[in-house]
Amino acid sequence: MARTTMTGPDIVARGLANNRLGVPSVVFFGVAGAAPLTVILGSISTIYAVVGNTAVPLVYFVAALILSLFTVGFVAMSRHIVNSGAFYSYISHGLGRMIGVAAAFIALPAYAAMQIGLLGLFGVVAASILAASGVTVSWFVCSLVGWFLVAILGVLWVDLSGKVLAVLLTVEIAIVLIYDFVMLAHPHGGKVDFGPLNPQQLATPEVVAMLVLAIAGFVGFEATVVLSEEAKDPKKTIGRATHWAVFLPGLLCGVSAFAMSTNAGDIVGAAQADTTNLVFNLVTPYVPEALVNIGYILFLTSVFAAMLAFHTSVTRYQFALGRERVLPRIYGSAHPRTGAPIAGSVTQSVIALIVLILYFVTKTDPLVHLFAWMTVAGGLGVLMLMWATSAAVVGFFLRNRRRENVWRARIAPLLAFLLLTFVLLATVIGLGDLLQVDDDSPFNWLFSTIYALCALFGIGWAAIMRGSRPDAYAGIGRGTEGFVAAESVFGRPTRPHRVTADVAHHAA
Repeated sequence: MARTTMTGPDIVARGLANNRLGVPSVVFFGVAGAAPLTVILGSISTIYAVVGNTAVPLVYFVAALILSLFTVGFVAMSRHIVNSGAFYSYISHGLGRMIGVAAAFIALPAYAAMQIGLLGLFGVVAASILAASGVTVSWFVCSLVGWFLVAILGVLWVDLSGKVLAVLLTVEIAIVLIYDFVMLAHPHGGKVDFGPLNPQQLATPEVVAMLVLAIAGFVGFEATVVLSEEAKDPKKTIGRATHWAVFLPGLLCGVSAFAMSTNAGDIVGAAQADTTNLVFNLVTPYVPEALVNIGYILFLTSVFAAMLAFHTSVTRYQFALGRERVLPRIYGSAHPRTGAPIAGSVTQSVIALIVLILYFVTKTDPLVHLFAWMTVAGGLGVLMLMWATSAAVVGFFLRNRRRENVWRARIAPLLAFLLLTFVLLATVIGLGDLLQVDDDSPFNWLFSTIYALCALFGIGWAAIMRGSRPDAYAGIGRGTEGFVAAESVFGRPTRPHRVTADVAHHAA
């Protein structure tokens, strides 16, 4: 059941449904956000085709290593902070409340953009599958079906979504492993070429672009920490789940990229010719047609799983911000039966619907300008959050190691910060190339500017809160340890529970 916090006889607020998710369920949310099958069929093929370098498998392993360094400090911090606000909360603790609110106002549009962009891909893939069956349906109608299913699951029990993801991800990973085995078992020319794993390739100039694209493919693994308040024994569950949510996509994507190269021989030429059909064309001579058709369907369910995971993330951020009165209090209430953040879920669904309608009415390309552009823009925002969080981990443990060893509290977080600084700079500078726009296009700098403005707005809003509502300001990023949001839309209204004297003292 959803938690309720009591002040005397009054119910102050309803929290998220606690003790719902074990390690496997949390891992499924994280891996679903990373959408390994979507990355393998889409991103890896695209990197091979566009960049024209065979070091893709090695780059994915390096990206996983960088993010594994990030998760060392990230997970260590999760043992001391349990908050559905995740990045926002960690940044508030490590870099201060104002920077934390700035991060929150980056997180909201970033995760929303990721989820909405995936709706475009879902519609296009579903429409193409139906077209192959002789049924002609608009991408918009297919996207609406995906939107409706996510909207319904978003207001139901989180463990129900976890079970849906468990089924989809289990089958998805199984098909990836089958395809990889088939491709590796049939190497081009009868001999496996380990050239794509040669570390010397990391010295090539194209590696930076590939590394940026590879890390973007991992975005979503951090959804594990967003679910910390709904997990069983979160201080252990979240840490284990986060490491697995990086390890599994990294292993799957790296091995799959190598398997594709092994089977194709001239992988760059094959990728340029077949694009998203590359894997299917490579395995078709060796597997039954039914297994290829299942792969196409699982491509669709992989996109759906990622949509659901990102919807869950953005609504938990809204819940955390509503509970701490950074957003209106209604966002800090959860349904009394399901424990789902209703206001956040409905808001995200309405925004997604409006965007879909606008794209359909204006006849804008849903694959390029909805999926590709919005997921790149969203990925940029999440990368900014990861970079700021790595700095926050350093700051958090610099003040007090809290019994964490030097590796977890000092060395790994600092290395992660330095590496992510390099990746973020490369992403901002090369964003136009990722969007495939001309050098003089405003989109080279538009999304970075929007995030900068969102951050400035957040800092300004935090300053206003500090002056006008110091009790709310004191609770920023503190979750239930600071105060509980005042009012449940499903129960009777009550007065807000004030922060403790200790928290108020530190806020000052």
